[in-house]
Amino acid sequence: MNAINLNAEVDELKIKILDAAKERFQVYGYGKTTMAEIAKDVNMSAANLYRYFENKQDIALECSDRCMSERLTLIREAVCQAGSSAAERLRTLVLASLRTNLDEFEKSPKINELIELVSKNHTALVKDKVQAQCAIIAEILAFGNETGEFEVADIIKTSRTVHASLVLFDFPLFDGFFSREEFETMANNVVDLLVNGLRKN
Repeated sequence: MNAINLNAEVDELKIKILDAAKERFQVYGYGKTTMAEIAKDVNMSAANLYRYFENKQDIALECSDRCMSERLTLIREAVCQAGSSAAERLRTLVLASLRTNLDEFEKSPKINELIELVSKNHTALVKDKVQAQCAIIAEILAFGNETGEFEVADIIKTSRTVHASLVLFDFPLFDGFFSREEFETMANNVVDLLVNGLRKN
C-alpha cells in the first residue's frame, strides 16, 4: 500500500472517530464521554484510538475546529446568496449565525460543555473563528463602500466593532436566556441600528 492510500485511510478513520465523538459529546456531554466509549463506537480498542489522538481534549479540539469551519461555511454561503444591498447581506449574516447557533443548541444542548472547554483552553481557535467572522463582515462593509451605501473609513476596525456588537447572537451560552422570537427581534433591531450608523450621510 502506498503512502497516499495509507494517508487517505488514516484521514477516513480520523473522520469516523470525530463523528463518533461529536455524537457522544452532543448526547452525553464532554465530561461523561470516555476514550473507551469513542473507541467502541468505531470498533477499535482504546489503545488503538491513542494512535490517532493523544487524548480526549485533542479530539474535542478537532471536533470544535471542524464544527466552527462548517458553521462559517454555511454563514458565508448564506451571505453570498443574500440580496444586492450591503444592509441585506449584514442582516443575513446576523440571522444566519443566530439561527445556526439556536438550531445547534436545540439539537444538542450538551454542546455547551465543549464550547466552554475550547473557550478556556484553546483561545487561539476561538480567535481564529472571530477573525474569520470579522473578515466576512469586512467584505460586507467594503461592498457597502463600493456601492455608496455605506461610508466606513476604517473597515478593519469597524468590522471588529460590528462583530463585538453581535456576540449575544453568536455565543451558545446565551441560548437559554430568550425565546427564538425574542432573539430574532433583538437581532433585527441591532442590525437596523448598525445599518443606520454605517450608511453614507
